Amino acid sequence: MDSHGAELESRFPKVRDEDHLGVEIPDTAHQISTDSWFQVGFVLTTGINSAYVLGYSGTIMVPLGWVFGVVGLILATAISLYANTLIAKLHEFGGKRHIRYRDLAGFIYGKKTYRLTWGLQYVNLFMINTGFIILAGQALKAVYVLFRDDGVMKLPYCIAIAGFVCALFAIGIPHLSALRVWLAFSTFFSLVYIIAAFVLSLQDGIKAPERDYSIPGTTTSKIFTTIGAAANLVFAFNTGMLPEIQATVRKPVVGNMLKALYFQFTAGVLPMYAVTFIGYWAYGSSTSTYLLNSVNGPVWVKAAANISAFLQTVIALHIFASPMYEYVDTKFGIKGSALAIKNLSFRIVVRGGYLTVNTLVAALLPFLGDFMSLTGAISTFPLTFILANHMYLVAKKNKLTSLQKLWHWVNVCFFGCMSFAAAVAALRLIAVDSKTYHVFADL
Repeated sequence: MDSHGAELESRFPKVRDEDHLGVEIPDTAHQISTDSWFQVGFVLTTGINSAYVLGYSGTIMVPLGWVFGVVGLILATAISLYANTLIAKLHEFGGKRHIRYRDLAGFIYGKKTYRLTWGLQYVNLFMINTGFIILAGQALKAVYVLFRDDGVMKLPYCIAIAGFVCALFAIGIPHLSALRVWLAFSTFFSLVYIIAAFVLSLQDGIKAPERDYSIPGTTTSKIFTTIGAAANLVFAFNTGMLPEIQATVRKPVVGNMLKALYFQFTAGVLPMYAVTFIGYWAYGSSTSTYLLNSVNGPVWVKAAANISAFLQTVIALHIFASPMYEYVDTKFGIKGSALAIKNLSFRIVVRGGYLTVNTLVAALLPFLGDFMSLTGAISTFPLTFILANHMYLVAKKNKLTSLQKLWHWVNVCFFGCMSFAAAVAALRLIAVDSKTYHVFADL
């Protein structure tokens, strides 16, 4: 081993378990075990009430309608809480604390699943981050159009600006626990655009004539959009990085994480419910996939809501990018003062480069609903539902009754079929939109 390797070995000791993993798991360069369950609850709630909520009226309720939309959201809430509690309870399985999703999967299954889980998670987080940059760009363009609707500032330009601001924030915040006060700002920004969207939609709905709530499209298109909306349902509630978030909570880690999850899926979901239902009620099947584009009201209110959506998106993106940052920081031994020249330079190059790729993809294919559907299909379903149920089944097999084992197998099979169907539907949506819109489209 060379001197550099020896230095990393001493700074980040390896945990070896040949019986389970067959891979070396480094300690983390980021801060862990310091946050209260309340702070972690706000991290989770920030993810649920990100600016993505402004799209759910159009991407969930419009394809599903009142009955299936409402029932679907409630069921997705319950199922997501259940699946996330399964993962949370496995955090210390085998007497080890598994601070990364891939570490837990690798400990239970072995080396191949370790790599597969990391691949799925990378795709999941990359696409979520790309969607966040699209959202931020849409919010910036909406502000511009309020004051100068001359077509000069196009969506790709706004996406480029959004990506640059996200990179600046990523460079300045070294790790997930360092968000702290920014979570308060995030909550404030969320309340601004959710309350504004709710009040303006309510006013429009009271004044508007009878709305059309029929599900648009041909029979074939309805089938595909319904499946895509089902993927959006699970995407709305799940991070695909629960062990990484749980790593930041102080002991007892399982009990505190369960408290954070209960907070997320009770008080945390209420704002999202409110804005999703009121938007669909006010505009029916004509609801936009970005609700603030549908509302009418004072320019200053809409501007404040869009600016808040932009700023909250910058913070929320950092949460979902943190596993990537943790990986590269740990791999290259980036530890110590966040303002040290070496560490600052590293973040500028690596995080700036990563977000540049995100921004380029976002500008190329700014189809927000399609991103949500495809992300839910190819990564959120497998990570949060299929893998969670099967990991729990394998880990607790000697303690489960036959009925409990059957229940978990039913979940694995059902969500496996849903994942496949949703992926097909999402790819069809992207193919259709690609014919309608060119790359770098100004939506």
